[in-house]
Amino acid sequence: MFLGIDGGGTKTAFALIDSAGNVLARHQDSSAYYIEVGMAGVAAMLARGCAAVFAAAGVTAADVSFAFFGLPAYGEDRTALAQLNALPRAVLGHDRYLCGNDMVCSWAGSLACADGISIIAGTGSMAYGEFAGRIARAGGWGELFSDEGSAHWIARAGLGLFSRMSDGRAPRGPLHRLVRERLSLQEDLDLCQVVYGELKEQRSRIAALSRLVSEAAAHGDHQAQAIIDTAAAELVEMVDAVRRALGVADGQEVAVSYSGGLFGDDGPLHTPFAAALATRGAAYRLAPPRLAPVLGAALYAARRAGTPLSTAALEHLAN
Repeated sequence: MFLGIDGGGTKTAFALIDSAGNVLARHQDSSAYYIEVGMAGVAAMLARGCAAVFAAAGVTAADVSFAFFGLPAYGEDRTALAQLNALPRAVLGHDRYLCGNDMVCSWAGSLACADGISIIAGTGSMAYGEFAGRIARAGGWGELFSDEGSAHWIARAGLGLFSRMSDGRAPRGPLHRLVRERLSLQEDLDLCQVVYGELKEQRSRIAALSRLVSEAAAHGDHQAQAIIDTAAAELVEMVDAVRRALGVADGQEVAVSYSGGLFGDDGPLHTPFAAALATRGAAYRLAPPRLAPVLGAALYAARRAGTPLSTAALEHLAN
């Protein structure tokens, strides 16, 4: 059996599969972003989530052949690596696991561990790819100065647009009304109290405001739509950067897939991202994701254990 954990800035998914491609149990829990919830918060969440998935499957941690823990911000602060790497041992009671960045879960799921590039756009954003044994990533430097095209980035741009609309530096569109209504602002400047006070500038809570930008765009706000289109263009730039880092030859087609809430059924990015990627000509082939990132994590665990799933088992898992 193989355990996959797809940690995120807002929620964390758990899945346990077997070598035949059967999903034995799944569970969803809270944030794994240690910068926001602390190491103790991540440790408690992982213990709770693993206990839930083991109980649902009727197994114990000892029954797990290998596990992959995909964690947000993993590898971006070397002083935190030892603590992050030790967290699963406390939960599993053994060393048959590997920790890595959650970008690997998205790539492994969307492309089923095949060569190609995965773009992630959720609370944060980044691109990750593997090709001919090489690996590369782009973006994902954090919300303060990166994570372009993510929900946090879109929300931040939307809040900036609201301030310009309020000041008269930009024409007032539907976004202005939506922000006032949804955040119950009596005066426009009350937004500062909401963002800095109520929301405490927390990454995941700010990211949730991206929905207001998407809704405004759907209501015909051209300035809000421009934010969405720019987000899609930024994500394509990340794909291009990963392609160059992988050393893919000119003219070689590369599969590109995607994951994250902004690419979901009610997300705003699928159409503009596909359009922006199409401007690159035949360099890319847009591929719908085959598996959810959490199943990708479990699939990657099997691969790293040296016992990758067979083609038949993979098809069973995908179905």
